[in-house]
Amino acid sequence: MEALRLHPGDDLRRALEAGGRTGFVVAGIGSLSHAELRFAGEPGPTRIEGALEILTLSGSLTPAGAHLHASVSDASGRVLGGHVCAGCKVLTTAELLVAPLPPGSLSRALDAATGFTELVILNP
Repeated sequence: MEALRLHPGDDLRRALEAGGRTGFVVAGIGSLSHAELRFAGEPGPTRIEGALEILTLSGSLTPAGAHLHASVSDASGRVLGGHVCAGCKVLTTAELLVAPLPPGSLSRALDAATGFTELVILNP
């Protein structure tokens, strides 16, 4: 397992995509100054303003990109969740646990059935 700590101003998604990691994000907590989440069935992200607590974070990482989901709560305790897009900025900290897999074991490719770039599991 690999533990990571992100710092104020870091972009959550871009930090996880940096370095070409292969594996799964198994846990994440911390805070965001604002979030960019894409809700189910929506074509693009929704910006959520204000201090937010990261309640959950999980997903897959490949050199070809990441597929991340998060739930966040605002100051009144309202919870929202969705796909993590670029632009989720760390407020004070983000503490993450990544389970690495061997390089070349995961990739992403366009899936004709879904129309999305989906996970491809390779057995090197």
